[in-house]
Parts: sequence; C-alpha cells; structure tokens
Amino acid sequence: MERVDRLTLQQLRYFLAVADTKHFTKAAEQAGVAQPSLSKQVQSLETELGTPLFSRVRGNVTLTPAGEVLLPIARRILADVDTAHHEVAELVGLRRGRLRVGATPSLCASVFADVLSRFHKAYPGIRLLVEEGGSRDLSRSLLRGDLDLALIIVPPEGPDPALTTRVVLREDLLVASAASLPPLVNRPTIRLIDLRDRSMVMFRQGYDLRETTIQACRGVGYEPRLAVEGGEMDAVLRFVEAGLGVAIVPSMVLANRPALRGIPIAPPGLSRTVALAQRTDVPPTNAARAFSDVLLAYLETL
Repeated sequence: MERVDRLTLQQLRYFLAVADTKHFTKAAEQAGVAQPSLSKQVQSLETELGTPLFSRVRGNVTLTPAGEVLLPIARRILADVDTAHHEVAELVGLRRGRLRVGATPSLCASVFADVLSRFHKAYPGIRLLVEEGGSRDLSRSLLRGDLDLALIIVPPEGPDPALTTRVVLREDLLVASAASLPPLVNRPTIRLIDLRDRSMVMFRQGYDLRETTIQACRGVGYEPRLAVEGGEMDAVLRFVEAGLGVAIVPSMVLANRPALRGIPIAPPGLSRTVALAQRTDVPPTNAARAFSDVLLAYLETL
C-alpha cells in the first residue's frame, strides 16, 4: 500500500497516453514530452505497482492483465481531478459556493434584504445562508466559525478583539409612536426625559436596542416604564402601531410604515454604529469579499 501511495498524476496520464496510442513515441508526442522521459515515468509506475503494465513484443504495445485493471481506475482518477479543478475554478470565480452571513433583526428589516438581493443577482450561484440575531449572538457565531460575515452593532466597549470590524453605517435613533395617537410633543425633537411617564415597548433580553434604551433612560435619571417587553423588531413595531407604548428604534425601520410616527431625539441624540465583522484569524473568502463590495456600494446610495 505504501508503494501505491506514491503514484503521481503525471504517471497516470503517461500510462493512459500509451494505452490509447499503443505506441510510446506517439504517446510522448501526444503528451508533449520526450519519449525517454515518458518511458521512464511509465517504468517508475510499473515499479511502484510491482508489475508490468504493458507487453512490448516486436514493437507491439499491449496492456497486460494488470494494465487492463488499472486502465478504468486511472481514467476515473484523472476525470475526478479534472472535475475538482473545474469546481474549484468555479468557486474562485464566484460561480458556485456558499456564503454564511448574519445581521441583527433591525438590519434584516431594513438594508440587509436589499443587499442580499443585489448580491444574489450578481452571483446567483452562491448559496446564501442567513442568521438573524443580536450582535452578541452573531459575534459568537463568527467566533465558532458558523458565519463568514455579520453586520453587528458596535457596543460601547468596542467589538470582540478576536473580530475584525469595518464601520459601514452610523444611524440615528428615533422615538417611534403610533400615528393614530396625538404627537408626543409639539416640538420637532423630543428629550429623553419627556419619556419618563410614557409606557415603552421593549425589546427582548440581549437585544442591542434594549441595552441602548435602558442606559439612555438611566442616563437622565429614571428607569423606563415597560408596557410590554420581549419582542423582536417586527413585533415591537407592531405593538407600537397598536398604541401599547413608544419605542426607541433606528430611523431606517420606519420606512414604509405609515402607521408609525418617528421623532428625532434632542441633541446630543442617540445613534448606533453598524460594522461588518469577520474573524481576524481566518482570511475572507472571495464570496465574502464580493459581499462586502456589494454592501458598501449599496450603502453609498442611501
């Protein structure tokens, strides 16, 4: 077995050339090598296998029983190698492959869907696997190797040092309320202290906007009064539309939501930083690089 493990693809190609032409000189011409070099490689193959592969009698070259056994195996091996080269070339050329990407629910509800659509149109052969979750969960998925890229919200203390991040968006946060109810204030902006006596709709535990909202309220001296909590972005927006309370949300999620009214927060306001993250110790795939380019190009149009 150890001898067979030292077979080379070149030896198999030369073997097939001789088997097909039944002539060493013609086989060498077909392979584009000198006849002595081809003969030497075939002899090395026979030595490795421990048996002659060709019978050479009076200029006639025929396969021995061992050669007959090797012939279909060699064809299959070389065909598999050619297939492997082709498939890897397709992957490198972004014709096939897989990309695992993640984003927070608020980003999935706003920019992410359009970016995915653009990427799929440009690279239809790349299969997209999407994970929706909070930034902490997405960061853990990246570090486990379950994701290639993720759009995360950069926490105040900064991203995990094991991740490489690129800031792609800074987004203002607004106070959302039901458009069917009277405006919260008769001013163009609202102060956080104005929400002291307002019921709030709160995101689930571990959600980035939950922490942002609670810390902002505590920063001006009060604990938010929660009417309902525990939802993802779509649920929170629907609860606000129903008049259950107000919520602090990214400005982008209010697009195409006529049942909601958004009012900016008075200076210094609130904002969040969105970054594209990946593992530092793993170089990005070609598909990941292409996705980054599509994302940045799309954000430039906003």
